[in-house]
Amino acid sequence: MALELRQQLKLSQQLVMTPQLQQAIKLLQLSRLELMETVQQELLENPLLEEVVIEDERPAPTMAEESRAPDATQEEGAMQRELLKTAEWDDYIGDFASTSRQATVREYEAPEEGMSFEARLASKTSLDGHLSWQINLSPFTPAQRVIAASIVGNLDGMGYLQSTVEEIAEDAQASVPEVEVVLYALQRFDPVGVAARTPKECLLVQLEFYGYTDPVLIEIVSEHLEDLEKKRYKPLAKKFKITMEEIKEYLDIIQTLDPLPGSHFSSSDPVYVSPDAYVYKYGDDFVIVLNEDGLPKLQLSPYYSGDMARGSGGKDKDYFQDKMRSAQWLMKSLYQRQRTLFKVLESIVKFQRDFFEVGVTKLKPLILKDVADDIGMHESTVSRITTSKYVATPHGIYELKFFFNSSLELDDGTSVGSESVKALIKQLISGENHKKPVSDEQIADILKQKLQVNIARRTVAKYRMAMGIESSSKRKAVL
Repeated sequence: MALELRQQLKLSQQLVMTPQLQQAIKLLQLSRLELMETVQQELLENPLLEEVVIEDERPAPTMAEESRAPDATQEEGAMQRELLKTAEWDDYIGDFASTSRQATVREYEAPEEGMSFEARLASKTSLDGHLSWQINLSPFTPAQRVIAASIVGNLDGMGYLQSTVEEIAEDAQASVPEVEVVLYALQRFDPVGVAARTPKECLLVQLEFYGYTDPVLIEIVSEHLEDLEKKRYKPLAKKFKITMEEIKEYLDIIQTLDPLPGSHFSSSDPVYVSPDAYVYKYGDDFVIVLNEDGLPKLQLSPYYSGDMARGSGGKDKDYFQDKMRSAQWLMKSLYQRQRTLFKVLESIVKFQRDFFEVGVTKLKPLILKDVADDIGMHESTVSRITTSKYVATPHGIYELKFFFNSSLELDDGTSVGSESVKALIKQLISGENHKKPVSDEQIADILKQKLQVNIARRTVAKYRMAMGIESSSKRKAVL
């Protein structure tokens, strides 16, 4: 069979992801704060983009006001000149500038007026800095300070030591007994129990530091923390030959201890959610208002647009044309993003109207395909526009993904949303008797009998664990 080279033409269709289309898709899934950062960055990089400055619009003067404006201006000017001549400025100022006390106050306040806002804020103390401050105040030798710095450098965010004594001794070029001495002192710094290797060691250090010498209490912490976790109180009372009231007293003491001594110095700051839209009830309907506060309104720069109209040759023309297309596409993509977000929210409100009327217990089952079919878009577009987006409702702020949940069948053939069932389970557990908490099987029976929700015990357990609620045995209070 002979091999030969041959040219041929072929027509085909394929989907090409242009940079503009990639940008539009990226803008869809950005959160509101990320979108603001992206727009600000584009304003810095693209000279053809500029922010619309909204000026204060004052009502135009009427005919009568215009006719008397010159006379009024002249009259006001004459009054001001007369006031300047006759005003007693010494009486007006008073003795403020002459008194030494107030002059001193002004002199003291003057430096603060020139300080920046950041300079007036106190920085948050870290665990490393707090311990280093105490190390510098302690009578440690230079060699012990090196050991202490190595120990502090091996603490996790909760204050536990993540290295062995041998590794610290090798790192600080010291012996194991020398490390043990420094570690003993550090564990009694503030917060007490820091640099412990296990929760048991942390609690025992705190018991010693606070002067608890009861042998039963110390043995409970040393040997029976697992029994306390699983609330096996009766075997403990039987072993130590004490009553349940005494067990409860020991528990009260243990609960005053801190098993995570470094958590108060955690560097993680709270994350504040800025909703992308608000849903208000107005009469018998709900109104959707997109949150565009802080999002700049864009327009093409008339200055550079004029240069393009007058004509520029060579590389300048290509540059301006490229930036013009980029600016126009960005403004179009932003408009399309807001329009898509509004349509998706409008569809969600239509499907989940009972939720907006009553609350979480009325949340219906909903999938992305339902909303996509309703607004005539693809599921992937709905998925992207609901990612990292939040809406403020009459019942709180929720992520848009929250409104999409699976369904559970009812006896009458209808269905109910899984999030609604979770809310009912949480409501049942919150109102239970803590001495006789309801089990997962009892919760399933209650949902079947009273609410006709067909749910298995293992499904109740799965939902309970997803909400971070312990089992009935662990929720049981001490008698």
